[in-house]
Amino acid sequence: MDTNKSYWYAIYTKPRWEKKVALLLTEKGYENYCPLNKVIKQWSDRRKVVLEPVFKSYVFVKTEDAKKWDLRKVNGILNFVYWLGKPAVIKEEEINTIRKFLNEFSDVQVAEERGLKINTKVRIKQGLMMNYHGMLIELAGNKAKVRIESMGISLQAQFDKKNLEPLYLQDK
Repeated sequence: MDTNKSYWYAIYTKPRWEKKVALLLTEKGYENYCPLNKVIKQWSDRRKVVLEPVFKSYVFVKTEDAKKWDLRKVNGILNFVYWLGKPAVIKEEEINTIRKFLNEFSDVQVAEERGLKINTKVRIKQGLMMNYHGMLIELAGNKAKVRIESMGISLQAQFDKKNLEPLYLQDK
């Protein structure tokens, strides 16, 4: 990487500090982007449109490769988002795509693609069967049926989908 060239990085912030970190970065002269979403909040006495971060605990910042480590000194920044052992570089086109999308639509929701598909090997993340591996055999709403083979027998149990992860994801 060219140390004088600027790149976009994803940084991980303290919970609910996205807008504060973006403001601090702006004050320090860093180009940054904290994608915000217009959401209507309902309270018992009123409704209000508020701006919430699209990506919880993430802010994008553009800086020179040689100066990226200075970002960790900014209050509220916990770390970089890493990919393959290095701070993840985000393409300019991806930042522009997010900007265009948010200009076009409001009340955007981010859904994590978890890769749960029939016949996927999964690991159970929580509960009595935590860390057991099995084969996903059925999906229905928020429930998933998993076959767990042990001691020469096959057991089937139903789990919440949120408590399963594809085995290939845990390597990241």
